[in-house]
Amino acid sequence: MRLLAMLCLLFMPLAVSHAQLAVPNAAGLRYGHVHLNVSDIELQKRLWVEHFGGTIAQKGSLTVVKMPNMAVILTEREPTGGSQETVMDHFGFKVRNIASFLAKWRAAGLPVGREFIGAEGQANAYVWMPDGVYVELQEDQALAIEIMPYHIHFFTPEHESLLGWYTELLDIEVRPRGSIGTTTNVPGMNLSFNSAREERLPTQGRAIDHIGFEVENLEAFCRTLEAKGIVFDMPYRDVPSIGLKIAFITDPSGVRIEFTEGLDDY
Repeated sequence: MRLLAMLCLLFMPLAVSHAQLAVPNAAGLRYGHVHLNVSDIELQKRLWVEHFGGTIAQKGSLTVVKMPNMAVILTEREPTGGSQETVMDHFGFKVRNIASFLAKWRAAGLPVGREFIGAEGQANAYVWMPDGVYVELQEDQALAIEIMPYHIHFFTPEHESLLGWYTELLDIEVRPRGSIGTTTNVPGMNLSFNSAREERLPTQGRAIDHIGFEVENLEAFCRTLEAKGIVFDMPYRDVPSIGLKIAFITDPSGVRIEFTEGLDDY
């Protein structure tokens, strides 16, 4: 028994590092993915594997970078612009050693943005992915693995009402993150909302095209949203060629949202 316990402890970090999506909440909801439009998909795949520890899965036409608690889905399509001009400004990761990450990033000739102390009192930095994808890093030396997806960040003058829309839509509660009071959580991801001085652009076609939530029994979930008055851009459908059931809506600020069922099987 003692040997078995030691083996379990030994291999626990490996299991965590290869985990996919978080355990869903009571409503069957968890965070799913960020979907990027990219001009060079092979470059993007290499960067997500070498710097972020992702693994690549391909099903039909869909290219997926698998990470703990989140997937990054890539479509090879020239984006109409970067993420910072849109409401979905950036998404972020916790890293165990931010200095090591940035040193490797710079050695690869990749740009680093502002370095600062973030909302939770830890070292933070921004890095730029190709095509204008803005990514935030936050150090957490207690991480069991090198890097972990952490938050997505909305910027809009109507940030408080948008937060309220998401908490109502997903039946979740406001939960502050450090000094940022306007945030909420779904399993696997923090959703943060900040004010912007000017209106931001919608996401569709941009570098961050849309975000996604994974839902158990998606068809029933879509009926629940329809009862709340939500109008779908694309109603529920089953797409066997990529092994997913999907539906699309757009939030009041212009962020496109995909709901999926089946992403965790990749």
